[in-house]
Amino acid sequence: MIDFGRFYQQIATGPLAPWLEVLPAQLSQWQRENLHGHFHQWKKSIDHLPLLSPQQLDLVNSVSADRDDLTPRQRLGIETLLRQLMPWRKGPFSLYGTNIDTEWRSDWKWDRVLPHISPLEGRTILDVGCGSGYHMWRMLGAGASMVVGIDPMQLFLCQFEAVRKLLGDDQRAHLLPVGIEQLPALNAFDTVFSMGVLYHRRSPLDHLWQLKNQLVSDGELVLETLVIEGDENAVLVPGERYAQMRNVYFLPSAAALKKWLEKCGFVDVRIADHAVTSTQEQRRTKWMTSDSLAEFLDPENPQRTVEGYPAPLRAVLVARKP
Repeated sequence: MIDFGRFYQQIATGPLAPWLEVLPAQLSQWQRENLHGHFHQWKKSIDHLPLLSPQQLDLVNSVSADRDDLTPRQRLGIETLLRQLMPWRKGPFSLYGTNIDTEWRSDWKWDRVLPHISPLEGRTILDVGCGSGYHMWRMLGAGASMVVGIDPMQLFLCQFEAVRKLLGDDQRAHLLPVGIEQLPALNAFDTVFSMGVLYHRRSPLDHLWQLKNQLVSDGELVLETLVIEGDENAVLVPGERYAQMRNVYFLPSAAALKKWLEKCGFVDVRIADHAVTSTQEQRRTKWMTSDSLAEFLDPENPQRTVEGYPAPLRAVLVARKP
């Protein structure tokens, strides 16, 4: 099993301590009742990875680690074990000669987001829907003191723990397999990121309130999500699928989303970035071999999805909790 005890010890005496009233019971129930059929296989791959202290480590410009004394056989062993954790969707990672070419170029998203947000030095951060944790490591590279990611997908947890082990068992970052709706109102994080989550929520305003309830006063929300073109009243409610995704509920315009944030009590709300998702940013790779964005777009008109909706457009909004 994954050991969360060190995280409990870290937060026991700080602003996150009230979380301990519910979190251990939630994670115990998760370990008893909700393990994926491949979880033990994934965990075995993590256990067989060596615990390495990198001689070369870069979390500022990438997530990469290496050391000079590994043999070709040891490097091949690392790659073989990491391949057992496929598919890799968020990245990329460069770990001891293994370049994990993930489905998403998450570094491109990070480059779009970082110039628009408050400096992360010394901040305690919550990353909601963090995936395999790529952005969490980049947050540490930007100076964060602690990053907590939450994502219920168990493969992402295993991928995160594998990367953590190869980065020297860094205890400044932790991924917990829970959803935002399971968190009490902690009011304890300096910055909260929600990237690629809002359109999966049946009640988007409830999600915005949940995010607000995790922030300290004057804390910053960084929200990145799918949007559509249009004025402050424009919202798309797709049918059964959008770009082949089943669980897409509301795609507002960026202007409408700004109004939603203000309605939830956020201030200083600004639209920081718009970007069309390209087939270079999200694509099939040797580390994620199933269909990707190219297969989700109309081959006759790539500005539309296969269902006839506008092709994916993403916006970054930044807001403050008063």
